[in-house]
Amino acid sequence: MPKILQKNDPLLRKKSLEVPVKEITSAKVQKIISAMKKSLVSQDDGVAIAAPQIGELLRIFVISNKVFGMEKKDGDIKKYEDMVFINPKITKLSKSTKMMDEGCLSVRYLYGKVKRFQKAMVEAYDENGKRFTKGGSGILAQIFQHETDHLNGVLFIDTAVDVQDLPPEN
Repeated sequence: MPKILQKNDPLLRKKSLEVPVKEITSAKVQKIISAMKKSLVSQDDGVAIAAPQIGELLRIFVISNKVFGMEKKDGDIKKYEDMVFINPKITKLSKSTKMMDEGCLSVRYLYGKVKRFQKAMVEAYDENGKRFTKGGSGILAQIFQHETDHLNGVLFIDTAVDVQDLPPEN
């Protein structure tokens, strides 16, 4: 499993490259997605990860199934899968913004408040090369913005206020 790069790594400040659509299903890209999912699942507090965080300058991010929770349907519990976004583009943002608490797997263990749009719409490709659109509010909208920032070489601490170092208690 690749290690998650930390804030001083210059790779995190570079802009990621689009994945050619015909290469989405390639073994190379699928291996990167798999590595991202493994890295994400290894972090108890992780809700999403972008490819640059594991050293791959590609426009890919994965949102943990934890964000989508569980849904009961006809008495059965439907467990969501991690959601993969390839070449994501934010196509719509709400007018309203909110200061939101934020942290990052690449900025351990700093937390701060970042002004984010409360709703966002993203257009992307899934890991099978199928184009889709996903809208979200609250934490999902926040994740869309945070992960897109990663793909553009931006870390949340660049705009955060009230940043505090809060390492876990052993």
